[in-house]
Amino acid sequence: MAEILPLVETRLREALGEPDARAAVTFLGTDRIEVLRFPDPGSGVVRYATLGMSAAPMSESTSTIGAAGMVAGPRAELLLSVRAGLARTDEVLRPLAVLAASPQVEGVVVAPGASLDVGAPLWPDAPFTSVLVAEGGGLVEDLELPAPMDPVRFLPLLPMTANEAAWKRARGAQELQERWLSHGTDLRDPLRGAVPLD
Repeated sequence: MAEILPLVETRLREALGEPDARAAVTFLGTDRIEVLRFPDPGSGVVRYATLGMSAAPMSESTSTIGAAGMVAGPRAELLLSVRAGLARTDEVLRPLAVLAASPQVEGVVVAPGASLDVGAPLWPDAPFTSVLVAEGGGLVEDLELPAPMDPVRFLPLLPMTANEAAWKRARGAQELQERWLSHGTDLRDPLRGAVPLD
């Protein structure tokens, strides 16, 4: 389904402008994942978007027999927005590609409310090793595909500290998001500390 990816890239460009950099990562036994970098000088934010995760629908089975013929099923790409110039966030490219490859590698269905962990800082000295998957549709609208294919959703990733990730596991994604909101947490700040969880 590689013909889907040019449509996905067009949708990203329409929503985010022209990328100023891109990197490709290939993991053994998986299709290539690209990560595109979209600067937004007006807001001081840089956005990173995966390209390649949506080429195939997600399934909870990594069986090649089951996955090879699949057409229907959820499809997604991942988006990360951070304030530019405060940390070496361009080094998030490989961790993002790892997360985008997880449906192929681990049979994970990435959906809003899920936690994803890369097991290492998202970028050098980052206080985050995991992310919360948020609802899509705000920054980049879903891309409708011909039936029976599901639309491609563009899912924002919200970095979590270790304490926040543990709290989310215990209390749920909605309560963590409400806590962030009530404390005015700047989720785009690559240097932020954990929200108070008492």
